Amino acid sequence: MTASDFVDSVSEANQTALSRLGSSKALYAETDGDLDPEHVLRAAAIAEDAASETFRAWADDEENEGAAELFARVADEEADHYETVAGEIDDAPRAADNDLPAIQSVLRGFDDTVERAGGLVGRCLVAKKSKEQYTGYFTGEADPQTASLFRGLGSDVAEQIDAAAELIETVCATDDDRERAHDAASEAIQAAYDEYTESLEAMGVNPKPVC
Repeated sequence: MTASDFVDSVSEANQTALSRLGSSKALYAETDGDLDPEHVLRAAAIAEDAASETFRAWADDEENEGAAELFARVADEEADHYETVAGEIDDAPRAADNDLPAIQSVLRGFDDTVERAGGLVGRCLVAKKSKEQYTGYFTGEADPQTASLFRGLGSDVAEQIDAAAELIETVCATDDDRERAHDAASEAIQAAYDEYTESLEAMGVNPKPVC
């Protein structure tokens, strides 16, 4: 299985979840129904900050040198993403002061290199969908500058997916390793999807139809 085959397999196995996480309802769920520019930006800032903290922690205790380097690089990129988004709002929130996104709770439970590599793929696939939604939202708000900002962040995520997939090839020596990585990626995606579903249901919104 090549690097791209792994990503395709994870995407196909989680097609429904990723499709719905890429719907306009995802932003509604992420903002608890407060779908205005400030709340969208605040939700994005929290997501970026939480991701940076997760990958920084991974890098600090990761024994595989190549994996540690990638986790540190992604942590730096996510920190930069946070600063970019935070620059668009006053008194930007930090992840530590808010409920941790479910996907980050799952990722922080991974202490094995193979699972972390898979988890990174899963997280990046979810992040790609969210960046597309942020871009579309601000395009609809006639704010091309902010839409372009998120489009740029999305380009970084696309590169992270490629790097994570290459890491899978490096650290997965057996079919069992690849299966564990695949399971970790799916667990991360499903955590995000479950949170999406629970948030919408709590607001009395049907999470299933894609819109």
